[in-house]
Amino acid sequence: MDFSYSENQKMIAQMVRDFSEKEIRPHFMKWDESQEFPVSLFKNLGELGLMGVLVPTEYGGSGFGYDEYITVIDEIAQVCGSIGLSVAAHNSLCTGHILYFGNEEQKMKYLPKLASAEYIGAWGLTETGTGSDAGGMHTTAVKDGDYYLINGSKNFITHAISGDVAVVIVRTGEKGDSRGMSAFIIEKGLDGFSSGKKEDKLGMRASETGGLFFDNCRVHKDQLLGIEGEGFVQAMKVLDGGRISIGALGLGIARGAFNAAVKYSKEREQFGKPISQFQGISFKLADMATEIQAAELLLYQAANLKNNNQNCTKISAMAKYLTSEVAVRAANEGVQIFGGYGYTKEFPVEKFYRDAKLCTIGEGTSEIQKLVISREVMKE
Repeated sequence: MDFSYSENQKMIAQMVRDFSEKEIRPHFMKWDESQEFPVSLFKNLGELGLMGVLVPTEYGGSGFGYDEYITVIDEIAQVCGSIGLSVAAHNSLCTGHILYFGNEEQKMKYLPKLASAEYIGAWGLTETGTGSDAGGMHTTAVKDGDYYLINGSKNFITHAISGDVAVVIVRTGEKGDSRGMSAFIIEKGLDGFSSGKKEDKLGMRASETGGLFFDNCRVHKDQLLGIEGEGFVQAMKVLDGGRISIGALGLGIARGAFNAAVKYSKEREQFGKPISQFQGISFKLADMATEIQAAELLLYQAANLKNNNQNCTKISAMAKYLTSEVAVRAANEGVQIFGGYGYTKEFPVEKFYRDAKLCTIGEGTSEIQKLVISREVMKE
């Protein structure tokens, strides 16, 4: 078992690191404070091949696997969690859903535009009142000749406003029936399809979040992904990969907070010596380093299973759960090590602290991950 980075990963890590330092670090606090979603930045990321990391080269993507994908998100999130989140959502959810379940015509039509970031992608599953209970969704699609009439709404959707295309899961059968939901590709500008206001969030403020609304929106049957009734099953498989990306996001945030804390602890002096030499601080750093290393290993185990087309439901849920909680703990300890300065916006740890919490909520809460893990354990 080889635990070292591949040459591809090393090159990608350096490229993303250089890009992040030049294009993200000088601006991320301005974006955070104004809740600006920097669309042009994502166009630049598309030019580097980072908006279609998993997309095969024949569809205009980079053709990499999950190891390289983790590296991309990890490196970006060490600088800004918001940008890391948007890269993850675009790659794993909208693009990933079409990649895994689209027919050849759909792939040829949408993947090149998504991989280049000509199109920004959104993915709609969550609704008001049906967060973790996705099977209880109210948004419906009713067959009308060669079309489906869609009515309802989705909320907490990444890129709801700026997105050019969305994959949306809606109910085509009975409520609560896992075989009663279907997935559709819906383009911006379609009559009856609109977006709501931008959510004013605690963290991840430069990653746009809003609602999607459907009022007798007529969608052609050619926009159906797979066959009718497969939407929920497709979504659960997409989320297996999505959990790995959120795991990478949590890993990057944890690493960013840890690196900032280590640097500060070496520079900050109290009682005539750097605070890193005090056991109260050094033990915190030891705990952070150990948890980050363990989370990274679990995450790459999930990536290995996914790369080899093996069932990764349990391990990806474990990885998402652990990395998310480690991110929150690392960010919390980072603020503590900085002391009063950690509570100000002059230093980066307060943003890691705010951003980290999303990892325990988005794409399945920590409680849902434990539910998934326990169910998989009971099957063994």
